[in-house]
Amino acid sequence: MGILYIVPTPVGNMEDMTFRAVRILREVDLVLAEDTRTSGILLKHYDIHNSLLSHHKFNEHGTSAAIVGRLLGGENVALISDAGTPGISDPGFFLVREAVRAGVEVQCLPGATAFVPALVSSGLPCDRFAFEGFLPQKKGRKTKLESLKGEERTMIFYESPYRLVKTLEQFAEVYGAERQVSVCREISKVHEESVRGTLSEVIAHFKEKEPKGEIVIILAGCNQKELNSKTQ
Repeated sequence: MGILYIVPTPVGNMEDMTFRAVRILREVDLVLAEDTRTSGILLKHYDIHNSLLSHHKFNEHGTSAAIVGRLLGGENVALISDAGTPGISDPGFFLVREAVRAGVEVQCLPGATAFVPALVSSGLPCDRFAFEGFLPQKKGRKTKLESLKGEERTMIFYESPYRLVKTLEQFAEVYGAERQVSVCREISKVHEESVRGTLSEVIAHFKEKEPKGEIVIILAGCNQKELNSKTQ
């Protein structure tokens, strides 16, 4: 029986690839890629010559059974996404679940994940946190935001630069303009930036300076004083 390897790839800086990840991608029988064009650039950079198969959120339900069959037949398979660790707001969960159900060994390599450096560098508590990923764009968005009013842990969100200001304004409306926040963009890239302050301060910053690149929002949790005011 083969092994399914979950292999993190750099979120920006190519130097963040691990020696083990490169070795695994060279040795496996098949590499599953969210976008073969993007992953092809990565593999070429590391002089990796291996078979690539497209595996993304639009086809994973149709391709996973055949992949599990290959694993059961003794092939080793690696799953990568465009950036970061597969399964974290990226395709991966469904295949991992099906492989586990079939008794296939799954190994996830440690490596790049965008929210970890954003969280640790935010200056907000990172001993306990709630990863929320991408919020619903329309249906259920308001309900989701309201449900997090009493969340005391630091919260993590992914967002596009085009919706960033709108999202921060919604946070200010629901949680208060004085809530602390850190917006980290372009992690590990040349123009990496973290903007920290109250929601009102950070909103003003990005209204003046248009945000670009991949965005991670780190939002402070509700403190005890806020909780008491909400219950009175």
